Amino acid sequence: MNAARALVERHRRLIIVGVVLALIAIGFGALEAMTREIRYADVRAAADALNGQQVFLALLFTGASYLALTFYDVLALRVIGRALPWRTAALASFTSYTLSHNLGLSLLTGGSARYRVYTAAGLDGGEVAQVVGLAASGFWAGVLTIAGAAMLLHAGTLAIAGFTLSALFVHVIGALAVLAMAAGVVVAARLNGPVRLLGLTIPVPDAGQWLAQIGVALVDIAFASAALFVLIPGASPALLPAFILAYALAIVAAVLTHVPGGLGVFEAVVLAVVPGDRATLFAALIAYRLIYYLLPLALGVILLAGHEAAQRRALRRIMAGAQSVANGLSPLVLAAATFMGGAMLLLSGSLPALHQRMGLLAGILPLPFIEASHVAASLAGTGLLLLAPGLYRRLDGAFHATRLLLIAGALFSVLKGVDVEEATVCLILAGLLQATRGAFYRRTALTQQPLTAGWLASIAAVVALAAWAGFFAYRHVPYDDDLWWSFAWRGDAPRFLRAMLAVAVALAGATVWRLMAAAPAAGSANEPGLDAIRPILATATRTEAMLALTGDKRFLVAEGGDAFLMYQVRGASWIAMGDPVGAREAWADLLWTLRDRADRAQGRVLLYEVSPAVLDIAIGMGLTIAKYGEEAVVDLTAFTLDTPRLRSVRKSERAVARTGAAFEIVPRAAVPALLPELRAVSDQWLAAKRQREKRFSLGRFDRDYLMQFDMAVVRVEGRIVAFANLWLTETGEEASIDLMRHSVDAPGGTMDFLFVNLIRWAQEQGYRRFSLGMAPLAGIEGRRLAPAWAKVARFAFRHGERFYGFSGLHQYKEKFAPAWEPRYVAGPAGVGMLRALRDLSRLIGDTRPPRPPRSPRATQTRPAPGRLQEATL
Repeated sequence: MNAARALVERHRRLIIVGVVLALIAIGFGALEAMTREIRYADVRAAADALNGQQVFLALLFTGASYLALTFYDVLALRVIGRALPWRTAALASFTSYTLSHNLGLSLLTGGSARYRVYTAAGLDGGEVAQVVGLAASGFWAGVLTIAGAAMLLHAGTLAIAGFTLSALFVHVIGALAVLAMAAGVVVAARLNGPVRLLGLTIPVPDAGQWLAQIGVALVDIAFASAALFVLIPGASPALLPAFILAYALAIVAAVLTHVPGGLGVFEAVVLAVVPGDRATLFAALIAYRLIYYLLPLALGVILLAGHEAAQRRALRRIMAGAQSVANGLSPLVLAAATFMGGAMLLLSGSLPALHQRMGLLAGILPLPFIEASHVAASLAGTGLLLLAPGLYRRLDGAFHATRLLLIAGALFSVLKGVDVEEATVCLILAGLLQATRGAFYRRTALTQQPLTAGWLASIAAVVALAAWAGFFAYRHVPYDDDLWWSFAWRGDAPRFLRAMLAVAVALAGATVWRLMAAAPAAGSANEPGLDAIRPILATATRTEAMLALTGDKRFLVAEGGDAFLMYQVRGASWIAMGDPVGAREAWADLLWTLRDRADRAQGRVLLYEVSPAVLDIAIGMGLTIAKYGEEAVVDLTAFTLDTPRLRSVRKSERAVARTGAAFEIVPRAAVPALLPELRAVSDQWLAAKRQREKRFSLGRFDRDYLMQFDMAVVRVEGRIVAFANLWLTETGEEASIDLMRHSVDAPGGTMDFLFVNLIRWAQEQGYRRFSLGMAPLAGIEGRRLAPAWAKVARFAFRHGERFYGFSGLHQYKEKFAPAWEPRYVAGPAGVGMLRALRDLSRLIGDTRPPRPPRSPRATQTRPAPGRLQEATL
């Protein structure tokens, strides 16, 4: 089971991409089945038959639908008690829906847009998540209600994708859906306020708010479906129940399959459910996607880019000589617009040219030049698809390459068929990029930036759509090998084949390029090694500093050589372990340097287990602070075992002593001879606890690592039954341990025996403090007005014993009457913090061999400090 889980985790990205690609293939397979008898000429004729009145009504209903969409957010904000001006909710809603409608990737695109708008307006990450959840629940309530009502009003049987449902069955399902929504209103009325579930407070709309949400959803879906309905020539009102039902089912299918933009899936479901002429309906679907999806996206891009340009000019007036700060939404929106621009060029290359325009070129350009321009335009579109993620990550290289490709795409669009409309779109996008150039400031090689699963799926969907559109348009042309070599003014099918071949070659080349590109270096050639930090370790006052000796860290050393910061990079997260070590006045420069390096590498910073001394710097860096837990510290200057609070520990220690157990400190010079016996104890402990070795924030059983420390052991009849490596500061400030493990047959209470004797020994050696290590999630208040993360943490602390002994670990350490000192994590806000913590978890649980230190050394001038492993008790 563990091997299978590890395999899935290792190939998680490939599995996700594979599943999404399979869903895309299924969607286009269904679309192909639904359009098998439709000819491109019939669809084009139906599109030409659309009149101005139909288009005007579709535009009117589209505007009404997007206006209704804004009230999802307005109502959600009122439910959570954070009402904001309508214009703020409208901006968040409009940008979110225009992006997610077209690209899918709702968390990356729509969720990110909402988060940026609302956090700028004063909401925290938990409140934004509540708004998103309430808006989604209102939308789905409307979908179910309108689908149920359509089923109740539908007369006769209903045919769906070859299956015929009886009238009774259709009416029963409709009635159940409507009753379910009515029951939701009744429940909301009875609850009359938020619900406490598993220690969390979940906002629940009251009956009026619930009805209002359903009403907004009904208006939204009614207008959205009407925008499509009016595009169907001669559509009868009697078709409405089946049509509205088809529309609702198409939305559900598009969302559940996670196909970007619902490409193919939405159209296939509507074609399957709505009766009538499929060529006419298909033409209406194409026009609808242009009007309802692409037009609002274009409007959103122009508005946000204009806002960005105005902001840059204002900042320049206010801050003369300072570089402007890019608006957070600009890279996201322009990345989406560039992606759609690439899709436009690909689709244009797959469809027949307008012959009257080609006639204009016949007397001006030679045919080979036009043929080459056709292929070049498709390649430019492919390049734009690949560059869009780089724009989202603010890469300057992506900015320059995209601007160049857009200008080239405009030129080739004119040269291949006088496609002035496409050229205009490309030039507008290039102009918007130029106006927002300050947002793309990160300098990094594009080959080192992996495409995410979402972007890969979106690219695959667009390329699949272009290929399907071409084969659909030229279905009447019989395939022949000579087509590849046919060059004629009306040779649209051969041009399509050559363009798609070029696109396939370009994508294959990009794939090989990324696969063969050198991996990002683990560290620069001049990255400091252990030799550079050992003198600084001698000045450490906290034992956690010796985590630097585990061999899995990178280091930043202050210019004065009197302080260092240890960190590691996992995914896009640059994770600092604990406070900087050394001179306090150098801490700020070290932390800001780490943040600057992470930002230039498109990464995020996470400060892990830092003390209150770092908080002022972290706040100045713009990081979000969250309490992680508390560290237990025993004051050795006042410690005595003869107190009532230590009665249970005293009793346990004496009981173990009566079994003949003996405590011993083994100097590090003698540790190598004990390693085989210590390994046997460690293996027993790992097997009994069903644990794996951790790293980064903890030491691990490693020969080179353990030989650097003195070792505390407990023997019974001469045999080692427990051990712990000592972490000791040379300043005499603090003592602690890291690995602490015992055999399965060790006497009960052996750990109490070991700790009591260690504390006594450290006290005799003159140390001032003894650290018992962290108690994660301890000391976090989950009160009613506390943020959502605090409530979750408090719930996990109280009820998470099945998964991790948070409460039990705290109770064990409390037996030694320690003082509790708070420790924090500091990182990006919202989803960024969750991603950073995910990367931290993977870094700590990574089973791969650690990166060897650049200057390994098996000894040091004095044993290094440490901290109790959290999961050993």
